[in-house]
Amino acid sequence: MPKTSRQLTVRPVTLREVEVVRVADLTPGMRRVTLAGPQLGAFTSANGFPQPAFASTGFDDDIRLAFCYPGQTEPVLPVQKEKGIEVPRDPRPLSRVYTVRRWDPEAGELTVDFVKHGVGTATTWAYRAQPGDRIHLAGPGSSKAFPTGADWLLVAGDDTALPAISRLLDEIPPGTRAQVFIEIAEHDHRQELPTPPGVEVTWLVRDGAEAGTTPLLLEAVRSFGWWDGRPFAWLAGEQRSVRDIRRHLIEDRGLPKENIDFTGYWRRGEVVALAGDAALPDPEKTRTPFEKLHDLTELIAPIAIRTAVELGVPEQISRGVTSVADLAIRTGADERALGKLLRYLHTLDVVTRTGPDHYGLTPVGEVLTVEFVANALHPAGVTGREMIGIHGLTESIRTGRAAYASVTGQTFAEVRAEQDYEDRYLERLALFQAALAEPIAKSGLLGGVEHLVLHSGGAGAQVREFLATHPDLRVTICALPAQADWLRRDLPDTIPDERQRARVGVVEQSVFEPSPAADVVLVIRAFKSLPDADAAHALRRAAENLLPGGRVLLVEDLFDTDDLDEHDGEADLLALAVHGSGLRTAAELDAVITRAGLDRRATHTVGWGTTVHELTPA
Repeated sequence: MPKTSRQLTVRPVTLREVEVVRVADLTPGMRRVTLAGPQLGAFTSANGFPQPAFASTGFDDDIRLAFCYPGQTEPVLPVQKEKGIEVPRDPRPLSRVYTVRRWDPEAGELTVDFVKHGVGTATTWAYRAQPGDRIHLAGPGSSKAFPTGADWLLVAGDDTALPAISRLLDEIPPGTRAQVFIEIAEHDHRQELPTPPGVEVTWLVRDGAEAGTTPLLLEAVRSFGWWDGRPFAWLAGEQRSVRDIRRHLIEDRGLPKENIDFTGYWRRGEVVALAGDAALPDPEKTRTPFEKLHDLTELIAPIAIRTAVELGVPEQISRGVTSVADLAIRTGADERALGKLLRYLHTLDVVTRTGPDHYGLTPVGEVLTVEFVANALHPAGVTGREMIGIHGLTESIRTGRAAYASVTGQTFAEVRAEQDYEDRYLERLALFQAALAEPIAKSGLLGGVEHLVLHSGGAGAQVREFLATHPDLRVTICALPAQADWLRRDLPDTIPDERQRARVGVVEQSVFEPSPAADVVLVIRAFKSLPDADAAHALRRAAENLLPGGRVLLVEDLFDTDDLDEHDGEADLLALAVHGSGLRTAAELDAVITRAGLDRRATHTVGWGTTVHELTPA
């Protein structure tokens, strides 16, 4: 089944201060807050950076609202940069993400709907808000258009998804067919929603059951009469419910993963209320499952968690296999030894005992069933297999060279040459490319370019964005054989328009060979694995066959020594252990560019702060 797609628009993130102008209760379970203020228009930030007017074009766009810590009168805020924001780490802003229910640019008003359930920072703020109150927000950083290439939409979500679903129905293109399921707490929480021809809305009522505890949405999706044609699914709500519906669509309905947009808006778990205000969570005692999981980084804990993922323990428990004996059979483990592992995972709050020798998943454990997370932790996963190289860090620190082969018996280049691994690697990489490619396509950097040569792991998804913006552009993708094979198989789905696809060619060659003659050679994140001499040689080759007036455009992640970041440090050390290289500083990249015989003509910042270096022969 071909992939569908949602065109992505990326915007630099702007911090804005706005004012509450109206508050209204839509139902007993939903409060609407309308915000306005001059900073929803174009303005100049306090530190002198011009900022664009607020924009929101996607039905599921979100913004991040910043709140005061208990006992404080001013919130911790990000710092506005020219393109994007910088988030302080100690303390971090106390913020929550909410859907843009409506944006009215003519009136200059932004509407946000808040669900009332449980103890929550944002919920409590909304139910205490009065006209004149002020609050800061950031985003949306991107917007997705309605999906193209689908015959109908399947939409399922709980109360928290209702604002996005309502906006979807407000803005749904004429003639679009949609099957919509909405789970709410009570009958009187229903809202009047538009239902144009071809749209069916089904309300599912929990009738007093706690949010996140019922299978109403899953059962509704399972039992409804599947329509003919190709669907696109949009799912949102409690993380486990969304996970189970997505699993059903993939495993039972055969729906490709690419044709499903899913978001776990929230995770059911214990919230510790503030001692002095029972309506607010205690930020010191209440931590999200992801925050708890991030803290489990000491030696035994991360290895034990990775062992559980490798054996498939969280996945089996999520499927209802809860006894140690049955888990041992399903995972091929020794029952006594597995019992020891589960006992330890219980102390880490990854699993909980549900009976003698029976275990369930805690909210932290549920995170381990998220495909993206499991892939990073499993040693055979795309990220996990690369991560194994960190075990050779001591050797790499001593020698300054890659230690991956001494740990695994293979160089990482040999791993990448395996077609199955390369396929999975490129599929995962493609998921994140639109956010990079769309701003480059619309930045003017490719204006007037007739022939573009592209060196990039995410080339297919990037080319789709380039062709959509530049109808006369011709692109040649340079790729090694395993990547080229995947691209040739993937391009018909990624670029379904045959006329656009006819403007794309794939040639089997490395970044070290002279690029085909072109106006522009674009090299994206290809040098992290290369020593300086090799990177300079590759850049020299890229510029070798430039047409008169041609340019090399280079995108490469850098290590900012003026603003040390933990995740940059991790990426730097991993690249050292796996490749013998690492992230370059700005000065180190300058040295590579000079060594290649090139000059930097200009530097451009696009999208979420991505730097594009425009290079010409010296």
